[in-house]
Amino acid sequence: MEVPILSRLEDESPHTFVVPVKRINEGHDVQRFLVSKAYHDIMIFVLQLNRAMFPRYPRTVDGQRQSIVSWELDSPGGSLSASTQRLQGLLTELNAVVDEVPPDPGPRRFGNVAFRRWYGVVEARLSSLLQRHLPEKVLSFKASSNVSVEAELSSYLLGAFGSAQRLDYGTGHELSFLAFLGCIWKLGGFDGSSTGQEERGIVLGVIEPYLRLVRRLIKTYTLEPAGSHGVWGLDDHSFLPYLFGSAQYGPAISEQDEPPIEGSLANAPDPADVTKQAAVERERSKNMYFSAIGFIYDVKKGPFWEHSPMLYDISGVRSGWAKINKGMIKMYMAEVLSKFPVVQHFYFGSLFSWDEDPDAVPPPTTVHTSNQPSKSGPVNLTSHGVPIRSASQGAMEAPVRAKPASPAPFIGTAAPWAKQSSVTSPTTAFPSQTDQRSISQTPRLPPNFNPRPAATAQTSGQAAKGMPPPTKAPWAKAPDA
Repeated sequence: MEVPILSRLEDESPHTFVVPVKRINEGHDVQRFLVSKAYHDIMIFVLQLNRAMFPRYPRTVDGQRQSIVSWELDSPGGSLSASTQRLQGLLTELNAVVDEVPPDPGPRRFGNVAFRRWYGVVEARLSSLLQRHLPEKVLSFKASSNVSVEAELSSYLLGAFGSAQRLDYGTGHELSFLAFLGCIWKLGGFDGSSTGQEERGIVLGVIEPYLRLVRRLIKTYTLEPAGSHGVWGLDDHSFLPYLFGSAQYGPAISEQDEPPIEGSLANAPDPADVTKQAAVERERSKNMYFSAIGFIYDVKKGPFWEHSPMLYDISGVRSGWAKINKGMIKMYMAEVLSKFPVVQHFYFGSLFSWDEDPDAVPPPTTVHTSNQPSKSGPVNLTSHGVPIRSASQGAMEAPVRAKPASPAPFIGTAAPWAKQSSVTSPTTAFPSQTDQRSISQTPRLPPNFNPRPAATAQTSGQAAKGMPPPTKAPWAKAPDA
């Protein structure tokens, strides 16, 4: 099997760098993003990193099979490349700035404004930080314009730690850091290998330390979730640790195999262990999935099924960690890259381009994609993402929502696990990844769940009189007999 790899630029010829700009301004721009070169490159890079995290069958010696090789946090298996170590130094310096800028004292409902000072210090030092820590091959890449490579990459790095204006952090900022690493890859800053060693170094040696820094920023400056779905979202802040962490526990593959669709590594913890705090504490130092779960336990109280129902539902999957990983890829495309609140702040330059991918297949129109937010109200789209306009509308007028010919069918809850997914990838990187089955067909019920409490003498008597049972609300009184 030929594994798709994010393409690199030819370093012999100069490249025209540009300062990244905002392109997604309206809800219908998301459909255009899904057929862009940037979307294609993001998904190729995600799948490339994800595949590298699956355990491997080692090469046999004299026909004798050796033990399966897997990777834990802080143990990427082999020495880290010089580029990875330089980026670790960058994150270490950014982490030290937190010590320089303590949070303002006193309780606050929303984010601590000291984060703006942290952000300002980083912005002021950004040029020198990049000069010291970017790989030499990246810094020396020839430019054919007045815009330097540093000017294009700094936009993605500065957007990776949250919003100083809104005092929040979410998966859109995480996407910006992924793009920053993708830019370095495209410019030849990372050494490629057929064994995935460099990709594992990126995930365990750079992305995991980045997530630890972000968690410290969230706790220190009480950053709000950005674009969160509340309890119906996977996580308030991050997505990538669940993707790569589920791959860590997947079954072993050879270098020529496709990522599996079910099964688990021998001796891997049960997915249901996320509800057991002792098991989470044991595994969070080894695995990215459990590390993210551990952070949820750090910042949230109460039953796990209550504050994280999506993750609780996923913990009931019985087909193994590979099944969870496959579902996470589909969910990343649907809940991160296809959502206007998440991708509206992503910027496009020469490396992650807004230009249309000539090989992209337009995604099908769904209830969610056809009703994206708009500055002028909801907009209905055609199957190609074009706003529907009336015949009397001019080209510069705001689009209006077309009147449906018949009422839309009832679709029930919007939770991804409650219905079959209709989102497919515009790319063909791994066609088998776009299986239409959802992670879990039905929601997992919380422990000791009883949808219909046993009747009491009071409620039985009221039922006999044709009266409803009393409400549990503390301010309500029981009806008089």
